Amino acid sequence: MKTAAARTNSVTRKGKPAPKPASRALEIYARLREDVFEFRLLPGQRFTESELAEYYGASRTPVREALLRLQAEGLVRGYFRSGWEVVPIDFARFDHLYELRKLIEVHAVRKLAMREVAADLQGLLDRLAATWIVDKSQRLSDSRSIAALDETFHTDLVTAADNPEILRVHADVTDRIRIIRRLDFTYAHRVSTTYDEHAAILRAIQRHKADQAELLIRAHIDRSQIETRKITLHRLQSVRTEAQQGVPV
Repeated sequence: MKTAAARTNSVTRKGKPAPKPASRALEIYARLREDVFEFRLLPGQRFTESELAEYYGASRTPVREALLRLQAEGLVRGYFRSGWEVVPIDFARFDHLYELRKLIEVHAVRKLAMREVAADLQGLLDRLAATWIVDKSQRLSDSRSIAALDETFHTDLVTAADNPEILRVHADVTDRIRIIRRLDFTYAHRVSTTYDEHAAILRAIQRHKADQAELLIRAHIDRSQIETRKITLHRLQSVRTEAQQGVPV
């Protein structure tokens, strides 16, 4: 199987004990997911289980288990006797998911701003404030770390609103948009903007300004969606160009 960079390096494990099937499937899942996220496997690319097994130096069983898990996450899809495919980027679908995300998070911040938060949940908001309302010298810059913190920020807002059924739906949306959402932090100015906007949202909640909190979270999600779309398109074009030129990615 060829990745976007047409790399065919093999994996050897001489001298190491064979991993257990469950852990091997988890390892393949993590590597395959990373290859999809980093566009080493491009949206729309087709492949077979045998090709993946050869590429990752594994048997077909853990590869199949990994693929089934990724299929449940909406990242790949299988075809009867015709192999597998990385699910193409569908921006219309992502627009629908972002709309649902915005509905949930607007509800959450309004609820948080309009009443006192239960003591056992206030700790979540306090930890968020300690992370995001900080001096510029204390801000992180690593894109992966910021992507993880950003996801935690939005998840914790919904958690603090104290509705487990809404949180369950939000978690599903979060899983489905992660592949493009994480790209929002590719550039330094987006990291800086995220710190500023998160701090403003938290301050509005702290001051019980529900209308302001709603306006801020709406604008924040809208801007992120626009930037993510632009960055995703740029990244896809760059990877495809590099693949055509044989440049490793």
